[in-house]
Amino acid sequence: MERYNLVIIGAGSAGLVVAAGAAGLGARVALVERGPMGGDCLNFGCVPSKALLRSARAAVQPRRPGFGVATASPAVSWPEVVARVQSVIATIAPHDSVERFTELGVDVVQGSGRLVSPHRVEVQLNAGGTRTLEGRALVLATGSGPLVPPVPGLAEVGYLTNETVFTHPEQPRRLCVLGGGPIGIELSQAFARLGSQVTVVEMLPRILPREDADAAEVVARALTADGVALRTGMQAVRVERGAAGKHVVCRPSGQSEAPEEAIEVDEILVAVGRRAPLEGLGLEEVGVVTDHGRIRVDERLRTSVRSIFACGDCVGPYQFTHMANQQARVVIQNALLPIKTRINYRVVPWATFTDPEVARVGLNEDDARTRGTPVRTLKFPLAELDRAVCDGETEGFLKVLTPPGRDDILGATLVGPHAGELLHELVLAMHARLRLRDLAAMVHIYPTLAEVFRRAGDESRKAAFTPRLQRLFRAYLRWRR
Repeated sequence: MERYNLVIIGAGSAGLVVAAGAAGLGARVALVERGPMGGDCLNFGCVPSKALLRSARAAVQPRRPGFGVATASPAVSWPEVVARVQSVIATIAPHDSVERFTELGVDVVQGSGRLVSPHRVEVQLNAGGTRTLEGRALVLATGSGPLVPPVPGLAEVGYLTNETVFTHPEQPRRLCVLGGGPIGIELSQAFARLGSQVTVVEMLPRILPREDADAAEVVARALTADGVALRTGMQAVRVERGAAGKHVVCRPSGQSEAPEEAIEVDEILVAVGRRAPLEGLGLEEVGVVTDHGRIRVDERLRTSVRSIFACGDCVGPYQFTHMANQQARVVIQNALLPIKTRINYRVVPWATFTDPEVARVGLNEDDARTRGTPVRTLKFPLAELDRAVCDGETEGFLKVLTPPGRDDILGATLVGPHAGELLHELVLAMHARLRLRDLAAMVHIYPTLAEVFRRAGDESRKAAFTPRLQRLFRAYLRWRR
């Protein structure tokens, strides 16, 4: 029996961070992975999608009017776009490779792992045979995969997911995207800009339902301008094969008697959500409790079995690579070190990388209403920033939520170019418990988009300057004359 300090199942973002960090501390670590190293983020998610979005942005930049530069419309080569996406993956892949982790001292075992006791994992090796690993602690970091809805005819007609779309041999001339969340919206804009005729079918009344309505509306206008047809409040009821393609038959959500509408397309991209692949892990046999399709953990990311931890998408509640990274750091400390720590979800940022981008941290107005939290909303349009005017990118805004009468930052939404990069000033401010007045006191470079944070701080100061204070200050100034 081979003994380790940690045995990790899953070599995606969370598992790799646990393995590298634990090995760096001197622990003996085994890392079990049945598929490609790097998991979803490297191979099917964050990396390829952002590479595709960059190609799509390059396709529309020459066509943007109003800059005094006349250029012909570019010719899009789908094989070259796919080749670039795969080249980006190949460039980053060595950071997550078997060779690198072997050099770090990690025993990488390629196969399917299954729990057989609170301290043992049995691995069906990809090369054949089995191997049993024993760990003082076990870590489940199995990630997530695309959720495929039970739409009649979908499986028979065929569909794409984020796991297959980036290597599809031909660019779909007509594409239907099922799902108006971040994955569906990012890819719909990318394919539309590359020349596909795209239709998005979303059950809810608007796209990006986790964002505020005004933020989603800015993105919806941008998608419409790119030629995307948004069919919100519509539900796919079945899929059929027609003479000239595939038919996605829809009707208004929740209205079983409403007339049906058929959308004729060449391909269907499923992007309705993610699910954790928990089947075959032996969770029930060893007593690991799951809840709504995810592994239940406590604040220390320990499962119902004390020797088994879990992190990443299989845990939630935020299925982001950066949150998997943060959870992994908590697992390393709690599984190996005597001083324990807890996961903290107070400041969690995320972004949707459309053009314009939507980035958010903490509460938004929808959350505040749901929780009954009283807030003051400060909203500042990017059109009032000189740099945004110079760049011709004035669509968007910054919205900051504070307690009424105070300038503590409860949350913020930023819509605009580079929003995912810019938001980190507010992320740091929230993490350090700074207030808007602190941002107003900082010197920001002119002209930059980051000035929006200083302007928000100034607006907060103005709001605190009540009529009574104004009267007192005017009286003081009269006395000083």
